[in-house]
Amino acid sequence: MYDYLIVGSGLYGAVFAHEAKKAGKSVLVIDKRPNIAGNVYTEDVEGIHVHKYGAHIFHTNNKKVWDYVNQFAVFNRFTNSPVANYKGELYSLPFNMYTFNRMWGVVTPEEAAERIAEQRKEIDHEPQNLEEQAISLVGRDIFEKLVKGYTEKQWGRDCKDLPAFIIKRLPVRLTFDNNYFNALYQGIPTGGYTKMVANMLEGIEVRLNEDYFAKKDYYDSLAEKVVYTGAIDAYYDYCLGTLEYRSVRFETELLDIPNFQGNAAVNYTDRETPWTRIIEHKWFEFGKDDNGNDLPKTVISREYSSEWKPGDEPYYPVNDEKNSMLYAKYKELAEKEEKVIFGGRLGEYKYYDMDQVIAAALDKADLLLK
Repeated sequence: MYDYLIVGSGLYGAVFAHEAKKAGKSVLVIDKRPNIAGNVYTEDVEGIHVHKYGAHIFHTNNKKVWDYVNQFAVFNRFTNSPVANYKGELYSLPFNMYTFNRMWGVVTPEEAAERIAEQRKEIDHEPQNLEEQAISLVGRDIFEKLVKGYTEKQWGRDCKDLPAFIIKRLPVRLTFDNNYFNALYQGIPTGGYTKMVANMLEGIEVRLNEDYFAKKDYYDSLAEKVVYTGAIDAYYDYCLGTLEYRSVRFETELLDIPNFQGNAAVNYTDRETPWTRIIEHKWFEFGKDDNGNDLPKTVISREYSSEWKPGDEPYYPVNDEKNSMLYAKYKELAEKEEKVIFGGRLGEYKYYDMDQVIAAALDKADLLLK
């Protein structure tokens, strides 16, 4: 009999498992995938650590979390500086002085601020949808070229049909700072995320290719408590209805050239290009292999956003009013469970960054493992 069965070996499950083992508990981790690490899984292709389920850039202001992950990996100094490609015109993301110079030819922060202020006047009322919200923040020009097409591809809906709260704020910087995240700590684990999660799970029994629901009664009988990190509506067999997600499909290619786009991430912000962005994985680790040698080939992934349907990988919860109300009903059911703890992005139906997932798992471990 184990103290804890942990369903899912992503960040939440791995962190909780590590803490439980450290507290002297017996732990079994199962995962339906053939690999550990959930969506942060990285696989080695020609010496390149490929982010199999999309780009994951660790960033946090939480020193406790930063110190915690540094027990399991050495982080490099990668800084996220994405580029936007609008019909062949290249712009800096986040919106900064490079962006404004390229857009309008302005040179000083004062000129840029004046141009934005003038364009924001178009919306003289409380924004009713995402389009109005974006224009009220950054003006029409930036909205049309750098927000509209990308957002519509990402959500599969016209900006006029999306709620304003999705873009509560857009970062506008009157400086030449290209760092996308306002985070004190940032980087990528050298050797990839899979290695980091393997270090978290060291000494813990892990069974892969195991479908929890196919043998739920058997697995539940093995442990005193279950930490479940899958989708909460799936746990209850969708009895109240299906929560909505956006999903992402990747087309990944190995190219026999050393450099495809010169940057880790390039967003394609026009509506006509079918993919939202292209990731060139080698630049997360500066184009070097684990021994510091230049890599002669490159791997790129085109990302396509899609509506989630059962069987797809759920990525982003659609946290609109309808889904939030449905989740609240599932949460009521979950709170009555004496044996099961729901955690993580899917278990809590929450758009979590990696540091937030880790903080939530540590908080739960502190609460339960005292």
